[in-house]
Amino acid sequence: MKIRNRNAAGRKIETQMTPMIDVVFLLLIFFMCTFKIIEPEGDFSINMPLGKPAEASVSDAELPPLRVRLVADPATGELRQLIYNDRDFGNGPAAFARLNEEVGSVVAALRQIGPAEAGEGDQTQEVELDPDFELDYRHVISAISACSGSLVNGAMVPYISRIRFAQIREER
Repeated sequence: MKIRNRNAAGRKIETQMTPMIDVVFLLLIFFMCTFKIIEPEGDFSINMPLGKPAEASVSDAELPPLRVRLVADPATGELRQLIYNDRDFGNGPAAFARLNEEVGSVVAALRQIGPAEAGEGDQTQEVELDPDFELDYRHVISAISACSGSLVNGAMVPYISRIRFAQIREER
């Protein structure tokens, strides 16, 4: 049975505006506090030179480019040829060992420049890997391992930490 309130039938229901105005003002204050009006100027991450560079230091332009090209056998995905700076190293584990020796000699030459530049040389030097699309991924990992360091007496000797991939070539 439905009971109707006969006294409320003719009255108008009023909405309370005070809580609504309070919520609007709280939102307005929140957005005013979190809004960034002006971007900070001069916030650039640039390393400025401290002074005239030493005569024996090596600039980025003088560093030899290290390019590693990995050619795959399209049918099997195996490594057919490892090319380091236009020199053929062959294939297999011996090619990766030779690549490790060559990168190690470049890093050793950079470290002999001087104690101040030794740490900077390895960090600015970069290796570019250019693998074929069909190449098995384990060969790419072996190339990255050969360029990044070597194990000497059970301790890891880091070589180059900046390794990037070349742009993907169109499939033939």
